[in-house]
Amino acid sequence: MAAPKKENESNQGRRLAILGAGPGGYPAAFIGASLGLDVTLIDPRPEPGGVCLYEGCIPSKTLLHVARFLEESRSAEAWGIHVGKPRIDIDKLRERSGKVVAKLTGGLAALCSQRHVRYVRGRGRFADNHTVVVTDPDGEGKQERIEFDHAIVATGSRASSLPGFDADRAAVWDSTDALRLDDVPQTLLVVGGGYIGLELATIYHALGSRVTVVEMTESLLPGVDPDLVEPLRNRLQADGGVGFDAILLRTRVTAMEPYQHGVLVTLQDADGTTARRKFNRVLVAVGRRPCTDGLGLENTGVIVNESGFIEVDHEQRTAERHIFAVGDVAGEPMLAHKASYEGRVAAEAAAGRPAASDAAAVPAVVFTDPEVAWAGLTETEARRRGIDVHVVRFPWAASGRAATLGRNDGLTKLIVENRTERILGLGITGTGAGELIAEGVLAIETGTRARDLMLTIHPHPTLSETVMETADVFFGQSAHFMPRSGGGE
Repeated sequence: MAAPKKENESNQGRRLAILGAGPGGYPAAFIGASLGLDVTLIDPRPEPGGVCLYEGCIPSKTLLHVARFLEESRSAEAWGIHVGKPRIDIDKLRERSGKVVAKLTGGLAALCSQRHVRYVRGRGRFADNHTVVVTDPDGEGKQERIEFDHAIVATGSRASSLPGFDADRAAVWDSTDALRLDDVPQTLLVVGGGYIGLELATIYHALGSRVTVVEMTESLLPGVDPDLVEPLRNRLQADGGVGFDAILLRTRVTAMEPYQHGVLVTLQDADGTTARRKFNRVLVAVGRRPCTDGLGLENTGVIVNESGFIEVDHEQRTAERHIFAVGDVAGEPMLAHKASYEGRVAAEAAAGRPAASDAAAVPAVVFTDPEVAWAGLTETEARRRGIDVHVVRFPWAASGRAATLGRNDGLTKLIVENRTERILGLGITGTGAGELIAEGVLAIETGTRARDLMLTIHPHPTLSETVMETADVFFGQSAHFMPRSGGGE
């Protein structure tokens, strides 16, 4: 009797075309190739990486690292260290950010070669449900027809705009414009108090801009638990150069007009009162929208909903079963790591493996100062759904490590199911929150109970101890903190 074929051998000759080489597309390409599929990766950029690597996650975090250094140097006097006013070389900073991007995109290009993934530069469009036509992005009119057995749409998203506003386009930025770092304006209005707006506001504030943030809802970071937002809001509103010029909540932009050195903006608050203010630059950060138009999806059976997202099932399959969609085009949350996870699921499903998108916790991180991170169920969502939970908090004012850093403005909170004591959610605000949140993701995914977390030895003195100590609070056994009520509410 003949021996059964190995899985990768059975996939040989099966063609997988992937539209989009961002954090959803390139991991799917590499995994698909490792499973024996013949993979073609299509993207307009010269090398893989997508928005995240070229003009999103990586350049913004590079500049946020610089912003953090500048803020720490300015606060060093409290420690008796006099650094002096930093001299900022914007050209050098821009060059450094570009080198980081080039190194990472070049590395991905090398991996394509090593993993035998064919990279085609161009814009892909479905001609039918088994053919993609790729057009040269340089406008020379060259086209290539690529036939496939399976396809993955991973074309990402782009910044949303404010329609109907006439102003000098050079003075009105989106996130891509802001990350080019063409100049540091004296005054900057950021429209949108979500994570993109606040991260970019943090960068420009550190570089010397006087920043005003306008948010139409009643809170910064809409949708995030208010107690996690509070330490960040307090710092951004602080005096002494640490905070922004102004944070205007329940306020919207109703008009923008060009003027000699920037933009004249009309603002309207919740009471209907209007004010006109001048800014050198306006950064519009009001969200992102999926890039599903112009892909020729109408030539397939793929269904796009009213919000522009492609409808998918638990395997990331569309209504056209052999075509998958992952990342920003497949729905919220629009996060790079969620795209990578879905890319893995789609590639494995295309290769015939059992696969499903069933993550219990997708972490989110806002890389401001302090950072804000959360995973799993939020307190707000738990209350809305009527889940019987106990919420416990450990303030970083009781953390020895936070005290050594001079940053006791943080908070760690756990959402614990009362009946089972399972960890359903974790939220952290403070220095390094983005690094700490992974422990919560693992705890939620593995069904960890609060007692398990309490009995897990954490190194001292570290900020990770605050996770353990929050579990201690649940049982009323914290060595360093006693809530006023005797519990964690």
